[in-house]
Amino acid sequence: MKNPYKDRNWFKFISNKYIWVLLFFVSWMLFLDNYSYLDHRLLNKQIQELEDNKEYYKEEINQDLKSIKSFKNPDQIEKYAREKYYMKRENEDIYIIEFEDENGEKVER
Repeated sequence: MKNPYKDRNWFKFISNKYIWVLLFFVSWMLFLDNYSYLDHRLLNKQIQELEDNKEYYKEEINQDLKSIKSFKNPDQIEKYAREKYYMKRENEDIYIIEFEDENGEKVER
């Protein structure tokens, strides 16, 4: 009995052993290999996140350096302590007034 599909182009293409080897190789490289495409995508995403973090921390370092330079002045140290940590001088009272904005969040002034 003769195969009715044997003369068709798509059957010749699918029955070719080189096509099967190529499909196996491609699927192996995409999904199963230690250096697969999916692993590379994941690693590239992690690298991008780390580079973004690097930029963020560089900006933070620059801001901190500016703050350190400004703290060489004693008046700036006192201003920072009063604003950030609510420190006060002796015989001085501090009142903190909190307002709610339109969203219901508390805002200090």
